[in-house]
Amino acid sequence: MEKIIVRGGRKLNGTVKVEGAKNAVLPVIAASLLASEEKSVICDVPTLSDVYTINEVLRHLGADVHFENNTVTVDASRTLSTEAPFEYVRKMRASVLVMGPLLARTGHSRVALPGGCAIGSRPIDQHLKGFEAMGAKIKVGNGFIEAIVEGRLQGAKIYLDFPSVGATENLIMAAALAEGTTTLENVAKEPEIVDLANYINAMGGKIRGAGTGTIKIEGVKTLHGAKHTIIPDRIEAGTFMVAAAITQGNVLVQGAVPEHLTSLIAKMEEMGVQILEEADGLRIIGPAKLKAIDLKTMPHPGFPTDMQSQMMALLMRANGTSMITETVFENRFMHAEEFRRMNGDIKIEGRSVIINGPVQLQGAEVAATDLRAGAALILAGLVADGHTRVTELKHLDRGYVNFHQKLASLGADIERVNDEEAARLESKEVVSDLNA
Repeated sequence: MEKIIVRGGRKLNGTVKVEGAKNAVLPVIAASLLASEEKSVICDVPTLSDVYTINEVLRHLGADVHFENNTVTVDASRTLSTEAPFEYVRKMRASVLVMGPLLARTGHSRVALPGGCAIGSRPIDQHLKGFEAMGAKIKVGNGFIEAIVEGRLQGAKIYLDFPSVGATENLIMAAALAEGTTTLENVAKEPEIVDLANYINAMGGKIRGAGTGTIKIEGVKTLHGAKHTIIPDRIEAGTFMVAAAITQGNVLVQGAVPEHLTSLIAKMEEMGVQILEEADGLRIIGPAKLKAIDLKTMPHPGFPTDMQSQMMALLMRANGTSMITETVFENRFMHAEEFRRMNGDIKIEGRSVIINGPVQLQGAEVAATDLRAGAALILAGLVADGHTRVTELKHLDRGYVNFHQKLASLGADIERVNDEEAARLESKEVVSDLNA
């Protein structure tokens, strides 16, 4: 088992480039199943484990998929299978995004119940409610969700009880080949939704309103392949912004799009962080002292839940008492206990956490409880006394490309090692401590 070892105390300086957005590329690759003619070429694709998983799902369904040089090519013109089995879907809950395109294209989809990060229940009832409104019959049993429609899906007016990103994406894809017009209300407004709509429109789709609370999709009979470049990853950008701030560093985050990061920029500036817009990204200058703040996660354009754990790390270094309230996902404070192992003064109160700072964090062995928590623990390690060892890196690899190498390029003392290498390093550290 591999782990990342961080030795704290170094300020980060330099330039780091952001990859294509993980949360944009997965639905875009899934949407390639809608194209019954021509190949799709998707550029700026990050080399993440989740990308390899969704590619494997598409291959199992009968698509021809190639991935090299950060470019995915998909040919889904042949007859498709309609079942995504548990062996793929258990690795990543985003695999459920093939339901919409399969149902629209073939009239049938059978997808294993999803896996991925264990953050609350994350129900997919909004997806299924939308499919039913468009004429599909849904069966759930034996570990599978099955959707069947006679002929084409029918346009419908659908109101989401919550602006779910996954449901918005799945229903856009389903409606793209439906007969008639579909109106989706109370939908997600994330930049990744806009990216998906732009891709489907390039394929010949007719989607209006992406990025607003109401999206209208005029169904077409067929879609073709298209070339598309994925937007930069705003969560990776945000993670490096926090890395610069927590270490009192000076870092240019290339590819960071200010319009995608409005709430994060506002909250970091409220803490005293200097953020400058430059031609190719954002420059982050960390202050000597950080101010305590309160924040609440909300659907976009509110504060992103995927930045909650990273901000918790930053707030442990702030002067005063801060509070984070999580409204998007339940049970998303599992990393708080890991921070406490590092001397964090954190108290959980229902859907909120109270953080008292500043504290001098102490290196410890900690486990990544989910994708973003893994990154946050590494950020905490950057300013902790001694050595921080982060395990369960499979979560981190789902969302970050060469994370430790990018931090090292900015001056962090960090390396990724296997168990044998870790034991050898730890024995050296013991000897060093004895000789000190």
